[in-house]
Amino acid sequence: MAKKSKKDKEAKKARAELKNKKNQDKADQKNKKKSKKLDDDEEDVDIDEILENYRKEQLQFHEISVVPVERPGPRSNCSMVASPLRGKRELIIFGGENTDQTAGTTTFYNELFTYNLDSDQWRKITSQNSPMPRSSAAFASHPSGVMLLHGGEFSSPKQNTFYHYSDSWLLDCDTKEWTKLDQKNGPSARSGHRIAIWKNYFILHGGFRDLGTSTTYLNDCWLLDITTYKWKQVEFPPNHPVPDARSGHSLIPSPEGAILWGGYCKVKAGKGLQKGKTLTDCWYLKMKSDISGVRWERRKKQGFQPSPRVGCSMVHHKGRGILFGGVYDYEETEEGLNSEFFNDLFSYQIETNRWFSVKLRPQKRKTVFTPKSSRNKDKELEDILNDILQKANIVDDSTEDSAQIEDELRQLEKDEDSDEDEDRKEYPVTTQLPHARFNAATAVVDDTLCIFGGTWEQGERDYSINSFYNIDLNKLDGVKVIWEEISEIERAKELGEEDEDDDEEDEDDEEDGSEDELQDQMLNAEESDESDEEVEEDVEFPDPRPWLPHPKPFEALRDFYVRTGGEFLQWAISNDRYSKGKHLKHKSFELCQERWWERREQLRIEEDKLEELGGVENVIERDTSVQTKRR
Repeated sequence: MAKKSKKDKEAKKARAELKNKKNQDKADQKNKKKSKKLDDDEEDVDIDEILENYRKEQLQFHEISVVPVERPGPRSNCSMVASPLRGKRELIIFGGENTDQTAGTTTFYNELFTYNLDSDQWRKITSQNSPMPRSSAAFASHPSGVMLLHGGEFSSPKQNTFYHYSDSWLLDCDTKEWTKLDQKNGPSARSGHRIAIWKNYFILHGGFRDLGTSTTYLNDCWLLDITTYKWKQVEFPPNHPVPDARSGHSLIPSPEGAILWGGYCKVKAGKGLQKGKTLTDCWYLKMKSDISGVRWERRKKQGFQPSPRVGCSMVHHKGRGILFGGVYDYEETEEGLNSEFFNDLFSYQIETNRWFSVKLRPQKRKTVFTPKSSRNKDKELEDILNDILQKANIVDDSTEDSAQIEDELRQLEKDEDSDEDEDRKEYPVTTQLPHARFNAATAVVDDTLCIFGGTWEQGERDYSINSFYNIDLNKLDGVKVIWEEISEIERAKELGEEDEDDDEEDEDDEEDGSEDELQDQMLNAEESDESDEEVEEDVEFPDPRPWLPHPKPFEALRDFYVRTGGEFLQWAISNDRYSKGKHLKHKSFELCQERWWERREQLRIEEDKLEELGGVENVIERDTSVQTKRR
């Protein structure tokens, strides 16, 4: 074996000296942080004093004030939901927190913002009777027009003392007026919990409470009846399996109750130690009108699964869940964690219990030619529906149902054909999904997925991402960037990559094998994800209800309803013989919408294959009323 030259030895010695210098600098920085923290402890303000000052400020508002604003300021861990009011395409955002990296102080908010997707207008709403500032609160809306807010957390500016809320608030979505629910026997103080709805109930589950020395995670389940506005805890039999305690999980509504997926908790890792655990299990909460009969049912994993992650709460959209982003922590050393951040998009089909990856599909704008005779299809459909109801002897005298369905059809036609009106401000559209992050606020307004804010980390520093995006879940033709400020994150990534390159050079002579082992460990979940995606491409989407009419490739929802409305009405009649025409027509329309979205993933695969074969530009529906001979 050849001896090392003098130059090699000198170079190695220089690298060792440089490494020692870096280690010394890091040690000095840690000492400075410790000393600064001690000073901060002395300077930090009492948390009770801060909350009392907020209460005094609230008293200055004598009535509800609505002020147009450009947009909300940067914040993370806020609560965002879509307005449940019919015909109102509006987002509602409350609370959140923001950390000033220069001063090292955190500010919590109790501001209420609304965003109208049609007018592209933000408004800030203040009132005397408003919840105290908080972040990580649970927030959900109910079709009756109210929203429920519960819990959340608050801290002193230096984050030395924490406070968890146990209060519950109702927000009138029309007047934007808050009402506090006074009840002693309700859910305990917590944050990171989730709320879903089922019929006249709000369902609350999980969360955590920081006790200072340790963190307690919860798995209790509570119901709020909106007819009485009283909390009741669900008691399960002693031997009945229930989900483990967790926070930051997903909880979305379903026809029979609610779906729970994932989350995060801490488990014992030795004497007085706790270790983080990422959960990937799925549970179905089967609801009953008599809450003593409510039960949990664990769902089996089948087919493709997203890689493990937290901070990626799902949002409900027409029979499925839409999941974005998240983070997974790989344990690297005792001192710190190496994390992987995600920006992928998934859909979870509730009926079939299957996951699918959602990909953007940039396409040319199609020109769809419609025969002249199809202008009368709406009238023909109405005649068919009325004839079916007449034969079933369940016609009512009200003409309100026809007008409402016609309005809905016109709205669908407007949404599909009037892209120029939607893009009147011409926001940039990118074919790339938003920057990787976790704890982004997501909501669906009609068929538009809205993504607000989020957090990205590097080392011990958190970066709040000040951004807002819209994605059309029907077309998936790109991401509309309303605003995005990630320059600070890009600079941090560049500096981080330079440090990593230096560290790799230092470790080449000492730990060649250990680095490969670490990379294998970090990419383990990634590889399994990729293999699952390969399986997903080969497997077709199972049809849970093959007896229902099936949409055609490139067929719009409006055209699908015009073509199959009569069949869906007959199906609605066979399942509900005691309702009248108005209710049944709406039921058939809702069933048609649900079916169209149920088969969208399979249709996208077929549409992509057709485009690859011949570059499909125009799809023309044959007019069966005109007979033509083909020779």
